[in-house]
Amino acid sequence: MDWKNHMKKGFLLLLFLLITMIPFLKQEEPLFVKASEDITAAEMDEDAPLDEKLSAILANEHLEGTVTGVSIKRADTGELLYQQNGDIRLHPASNMKLLTAAAALETLGKDYQFATEILTDGKRRGKVLHGNLYLKGKGDPTLLQTDFVQFAKDLKKQGIRKIKGDLIGDDTWYDDVRLSQDLNWSDEPFYTGAQVSALTLSPNEDYDAGTVIVEATAKDTAKGKAEIRVTPETDYITIKNNTKMVDAGEPRDISIEREHGSNTIVVEGTMPVEGAASRSWVSVWEPTGYALDVFKKSLKAQGISFIGNSKDTFAATPADAQLLTSKQSMPLKDLLIPFMKLSNNGHGEVLTKEMGKVINDEGSWDEGLQVIGDVITDFGVDEDTILLRDGSGMSHKNMIPANDLAELLYNVQDEDWFAAYKESLPVAGEAERLVGGTLRYRMTSEPAKGNVTAKTGSLTGVSTLSGYVTTKDGKPLIFSIMVNNYVGSSATIRGVEDQLATTLATHEFTEE
Repeated sequence: MDWKNHMKKGFLLLLFLLITMIPFLKQEEPLFVKASEDITAAEMDEDAPLDEKLSAILANEHLEGTVTGVSIKRADTGELLYQQNGDIRLHPASNMKLLTAAAALETLGKDYQFATEILTDGKRRGKVLHGNLYLKGKGDPTLLQTDFVQFAKDLKKQGIRKIKGDLIGDDTWYDDVRLSQDLNWSDEPFYTGAQVSALTLSPNEDYDAGTVIVEATAKDTAKGKAEIRVTPETDYITIKNNTKMVDAGEPRDISIEREHGSNTIVVEGTMPVEGAASRSWVSVWEPTGYALDVFKKSLKAQGISFIGNSKDTFAATPADAQLLTSKQSMPLKDLLIPFMKLSNNGHGEVLTKEMGKVINDEGSWDEGLQVIGDVITDFGVDEDTILLRDGSGMSHKNMIPANDLAELLYNVQDEDWFAAYKESLPVAGEAERLVGGTLRYRMTSEPAKGNVTAKTGSLTGVSTLSGYVTTKDGKPLIFSIMVNNYVGSSATIRGVEDQLATTLATHEFTEE
């Protein structure tokens, strides 16, 4: 039995040696960032190598416990210059829009336009249209009340004054699933989580489709309630005004929120005399009916009325219906400006469904996401590394590595639509809203100002920034910064992102 004892002792000795040697074994870069007090960006010489500068910034104590993915590429050669956790799948937040926009430009084309049509299955005799009037939506998220007024004017010009039939809204261009699969219930009442319909309406030229603007304004007396205004005017919304006017100088505390499953919007709280107005973009429950209501008001304003037992309803337009008038949206390259610069979530979801409809003849999230996935793999994204759940980035389940996102940004440069793509990105420090977008108050000093062109992203615990920058010595770079699982101040995390991007803008490769 001695040989068994020898083997046992030998095994224990080997185990002891392995345990004691573990601290000395070379380890991969840790997944979770741990802060270091040994080196800071302030201590870093401006002539230091780029990787040392970036690593110093990423040692920021506020990144401790986060999963931070960073990927830096040469924009002219595609050479990977630096990475940290570059192959780790992370939540992109609104950096998802970079994928959606690229896929839309590739599949639909930069000049693609959405259509909205007014049709009838009847005939006009004299001033009376005998038949139903169809308002057929094909996804245009930029329809305004003024467009419905123009439709009404067009019908009036054709001699129509009365309609003996129903007013029918047709939203069958897309499916009837209104919300993406992972949308949080807490986001649903607000413009960031507005319902998606092929027939919808925007309250102003930010084009937040499927929403209304509700504004509470002060009166000149501390009696009664604040005044409430809804834009556009619609009977589709019911306002519960539970506000109270208070004396000047007292706090303004107004909340505006829609009750779930209804179009009752509750406005409550205190409004001081001479207090600033309180305004909120509120999503509408079932936006098809909202569009139909505003259109009917526009018809009435032009002196066009419905007679007989007419009703407002929803149905598909007959294939042989006659077109009375129509409108084409702005081209896609122009729509990308509010979509990307203002990070318009609704546009991301509409474009997703539109790609599904145009390419696979089904206006659904499933088909649209399939199209996006197919396209971005052609731009270097590994299909086995990603998970796509919506087109806007609102989902906490979207995943893509920073290296893959940077690779996409590199490869799209060869496309004939790239100029429109890059132009749609926010530009650091540029004060004009539709130029600077979500970066207009960030990196307001040169050389980052006007140089860093990138898409922002933000969710609870997630902050991202990916785009393009040129170094001090004229080298074009691509970067993707994705911070996940942070707690604390989002402004602090954005500050780290800005420091990284600014470091790229100030760097010189001359001595490297």
